[in-house]
Amino acid sequence: MGIQCSTLVPCCVDSQVKASILEAPDAENGDRNEANHGPVFREFTLEQLKNATSGFAAENIVSEHGEKAPNVVYKGKMENQMRIAVKRFNRNAWPDARQFLEEARSVGQLRNQRLANLLGCCCEGDERLLVTEYMPNETLAKHLFHWETQPMKWAMRLRVVLHLAQALEYCTSKGRALYHDLNAYRVLFDEECNPRLSSFGLMKNSRDGKSYSTNLAFTPPEYLRTGRVTPESVIYSFGTLLLDLLSGKHIPPSHALDLIRDRNLQMLTDSCLEGQFSDDDGTELVRLASRCLQYEPRERPNPKSLVAALAPLQKETEVPSHLLMGMAHSATFASLSPLGEACSRKDLTAIHEVLESIGYKDDEGVANELSFQMWTDQMQDTLNSKKKGDAAFRHKDFRLAIECYTQFIDVGTMISPTVHARRSLCYLFSDIPQEALNDAMQAQVISPIWHIASYLQSVSLAGLGMENEAQAALKEGTTLEAKRNAHAGQK
Repeated sequence: MGIQCSTLVPCCVDSQVKASILEAPDAENGDRNEANHGPVFREFTLEQLKNATSGFAAENIVSEHGEKAPNVVYKGKMENQMRIAVKRFNRNAWPDARQFLEEARSVGQLRNQRLANLLGCCCEGDERLLVTEYMPNETLAKHLFHWETQPMKWAMRLRVVLHLAQALEYCTSKGRALYHDLNAYRVLFDEECNPRLSSFGLMKNSRDGKSYSTNLAFTPPEYLRTGRVTPESVIYSFGTLLLDLLSGKHIPPSHALDLIRDRNLQMLTDSCLEGQFSDDDGTELVRLASRCLQYEPRERPNPKSLVAALAPLQKETEVPSHLLMGMAHSATFASLSPLGEACSRKDLTAIHEVLESIGYKDDEGVANELSFQMWTDQMQDTLNSKKKGDAAFRHKDFRLAIECYTQFIDVGTMISPTVHARRSLCYLFSDIPQEALNDAMQAQVISPIWHIASYLQSVSLAGLGMENEAQAALKEGTTLEAKRNAHAGQK
């Protein structure tokens, strides 16, 4: 059954109206203690988000369905090195700009460690974008249904459902009890591998969307009757998530309830969990799932009672999530390459040796289409500047190398991530870390998945005293290099 709704008429929201929406005081949340969980909500320009995502580069897409998704999510990095996720809606999603801004601001007031918090939005012309904290360690769906190294442990599954219940309890306490399409793709893992609930699902339904993307077998029965999401519908979806975590599969609730009625719990539970939990614990979780999946909405528990039921079931509470998940901590790296190792030690001489040895082979594939007419005397001078810069770089005359590379870059006829990387290292040797960071970031704009750009950002950030950001950049470089090596191994 389709949702009956009044036609939404596009309206023009001028800057004054935007300001009144975005800067209105938050009457309900007078205290600002929650702001400790992230920066205050703000409006971004489209240009800022383009820069942060390298022009919405395909390499930065993190949506489960990639470019085919109706609303694509990108990872990005702001100028202050904060990592963000940017959801770019299709052009028909939010025709009413004022409604979009009001909804975004309302959700943006929420700040909690159980949420991937909404940091801001962008509303320019037809563009509608949301900006949240970036969660680097994939979705629950990935770890539960498509795991590669180890299945998720029972203790971690219990932690996931408790954190989710706590997220829903917090949102409900702040007047945001509705959550659209709660499923395993909405649960994200942060740098410490702690589960968090995506704030995207807290936005009211827009014109193009459905409140449930899953098939009808997983949809709350009352939604099929009325087309409306209620707080009790969210609890029903929470019950389907409990089934996912119990079984390691996406089992339709009707089938699961049949197994429960027949007391066939062995068919319901994930075989990978054998020996990890007692019959009593398993029975309690099944009982809770059954309550959440009651046909009558009023018979389902509320988030507060879910937290009360799940808290006593927790296991291995002193063990960090990243250990339960079998994943490296954000501050540790399993095996650094020689370049990664050199960057972690801030060994500029070793970095210089690596950059000198690889030459310009990483510039292959960078667009530099030059017509015959462009091969002028000026073009030859530009190439000579690069050659002189390379010679100075080889002989560690970093002042001269900076001068020559700057001449090459300023002409702008050709672009080269390697030249920016080399000049970045020259600035590091000259103890000018801010300029080094600018060059390393420009190298990443030109080549978004180039690991060397991230590694040089790490060293530059360390030189600026930004150690946490330096560690994050080092981790990013390690990840990109591992993906590059894996891809090269498949060829």
